[in-house]
Amino acid sequence: MDSTQRIRAILSFVRAADTGSFAAAARSLDISSAAVSKNVASLERALGVRLMNRTTRTLTLTSEGTAFLKQARIALSALDAAVDSVAARRVEPSGRVRISTSAAFGRDQLMPALPGLLARHPALSFEVDFDDRRIDLVQEGYDMALRGGQILDSALVSRPVCRLNMALVAAPAYLERHGVPRSVADLMQHRLIARRFLGGRISAWAFRGPEGSIESFEPEAAVVTVSAPEASVQAALSGLGIAQVGVHHAWPHLQVGALKVVLGDCHHPGTYEMALQYPHRALLAPRVRATIEFLLDAFVRDEALHVPLDALRAYLA
Repeated sequence: MDSTQRIRAILSFVRAADTGSFAAAARSLDISSAAVSKNVASLERALGVRLMNRTTRTLTLTSEGTAFLKQARIALSALDAAVDSVAARRVEPSGRVRISTSAAFGRDQLMPALPGLLARHPALSFEVDFDDRRIDLVQEGYDMALRGGQILDSALVSRPVCRLNMALVAAPAYLERHGVPRSVADLMQHRLIARRFLGGRISAWAFRGPEGSIESFEPEAAVVTVSAPEASVQAALSGLGIAQVGVHHAWPHLQVGALKVVLGDCHHPGTYEMALQYPHRALLAPRVRATIEFLLDAFVRDEALHVPLDALRAYLA
């Protein structure tokens, strides 16, 4: 297999792994499904191992295929970088960029970054969907997504944005009326604000236990249950009770004294993170690459996204 055939075969394999079928890979590469199947089979013969198990409906990577896919992505990314480094010098990024983001992060972090991005690249335009559901970037035609939570390994490129640390907060007026909790057990005597995920599960609160253990607390008897993180902040600001919220949501309200941190000495900030994700592509369009790099730089400079946990001590009740 010469170099040209090898690259064609690797592209077919990676695209089939990303899309889950030879037919979908063929459409994205503008070749026939049979050509994709032939390319992958040729690659397997050249390597001497099976990379995919095929059925009439699904493709499943073998362990060798998973290992090869990881290295193939690195190689294709290097080729992308080489091409884009030349193209970027002669082509002004232009065209529409489709972005999926949560409502809260889109409003507070993404939208404020767009004016600077458009000032730098005026030929760009954006279609932004504010949707907390988990979407399929490839199947639904998005260029990128901003996702928060526990980011799982996937066929997408994930660029870290920040840790999404959590804190327990309440309004000073609420704490004056009901007192400041000093232990997890005290929470049973307080009004709690819970968050329900889209799947129906209530978000648990985590606390540091003895010898480094993590103990879970379920705010089951909540006075208010909401589905949006920004609604948890609003409920706390209104004095309805104690809420677990993202530090980046609470930060401006902590700074002006509208919220106070409670149980900061034992509450665990969680393991959530925010990532910018996009599909692996052989040629990442200049419009997409320019958007990714600008947004990542803007998010690095967003103070609310990078509040040190030690800084919360100044706002303890």
